[in-house]
Amino acid sequence: MSRVGWLKLQAQALRTVETLSLRCGCRSRVAGHLLTGLRGEREALFHLRGLGYVVVARRWKSVRLRGDVDLIAWEGDCLCFIEVKTRTGHDPMEPAEAAVDSQKQEMLRRMARAYLRGFPRRMRSEVRVRFDVVSVYLQPGGMEFEVRRGVFGWE
Repeated sequence: MSRVGWLKLQAQALRTVETLSLRCGCRSRVAGHLLTGLRGEREALFHLRGLGYVVVARRWKSVRLRGDVDLIAWEGDCLCFIEVKTRTGHDPMEPAEAAVDSQKQEMLRRMARAYLRGFPRRMRSEVRVRFDVVSVYLQPGGMEFEVRRGVFGWE
């Protein structure tokens, strides 16, 4: 089985487990919009893996800072801090990535600095960093993904 086929099989297995848990009455105490976001993050993870990203962290948090980074992954020699935005509809006038405002960008920068502090000091300046946004649209006919690389920088 090919790598892409294996990733699709894993994603489908998780979707099936989710569907079965809902059918058997295993209701979550998490609000619906949060479940939608979690589903989008999971789907984005498999989509990015299919594109060749190596995901190293999901929902990464720092004990000293508020917030989290949805996904952290390597694409080649570039360390990507990825914000995932999920919508149940696709409104071209207000794309999902528009929700990554200046406050969210600043939080992601702080989180990236905290994550990089875990690297040896000599390596920190050598690591190429990029901030990406993945928009996930959960449509009745299937999912759509928009991967935007380097949406914003350190400034």
